[in-house]
Amino acid sequence: MNGGSGSGSGILAAGLDGIRGVLFDIDDTLVDLEFAMTTALRDVSEHLLPGLDEAGWERFGRIFTRETTHFYDRYLAGELSFNEQRLLRGRAALGHFGVELEEGEQAHHWVSSYASRQHSYVRAFDDVAPLLDALDAAGVPYGAVSNNVHDYQRVKLDAAGLGRIGVLVGTDTVGVPKPDPAIFLEGVRRLGTGAGETLYVGDNRLLDAEGSTAAGLLGVWLNRGGEPAAGFSGREVGSLLELLA
Repeated sequence: MNGGSGSGSGILAAGLDGIRGVLFDIDDTLVDLEFAMTTALRDVSEHLLPGLDEAGWERFGRIFTRETTHFYDRYLAGELSFNEQRLLRGRAALGHFGVELEEGEQAHHWVSSYASRQHSYVRAFDDVAPLLDALDAAGVPYGAVSNNVHDYQRVKLDAAGLGRIGVLVGTDTVGVPKPDPAIFLEGVRRLGTGAGETLYVGDNRLLDAEGSTAAGLLGVWLNRGGEPAAGFSGREVGSLLELLA
């Protein structure tokens, strides 16, 4: 359900009475991407890192998911392809443990194997369905705005059982990534709401909460890990269920 012009009054938490539409980030907001990434990474890299202990695997996953995002930024800037940034992140993580992926067949096999495994581990967080059910019941339209291309994220949402999210705006939809206001406002346009009456929820404080707020939406930082919020004066929740009354 993504049509209509319902009001959030009655189902959404205090202070959200004027909300008539909701937009979400996808990765690590709706979909547990970190779980999918780290689990797939271990599957395709165990033969390269025999005997690595649990602390080592945690370090390996942290490098790939959190400490190499500058490669993803280069992808967003058009400097790298999606698979190139993925391979560079893998090389950085493996290189930390003294393993070098060989050019050619080995690198291609690692990237393709990782991609297929990651897809199989994609899942939605437990708090997603209850919130979407409540929005459906209240007639509040919702959608997603993501810093990845539309088709890739469409497959991801469907794999996570979130096919009911019909409104989806990717970086290729308007040609700019978050926090550019245009990508948020395209989501608002597709919902059929106004920016000031649309909630935007995402796990990145800068890109999602502050970026959407600067675009005129009501941004919410989904801080699942309880990170320190020093200097942040906006709305913050630890779970999507906190958005419900």
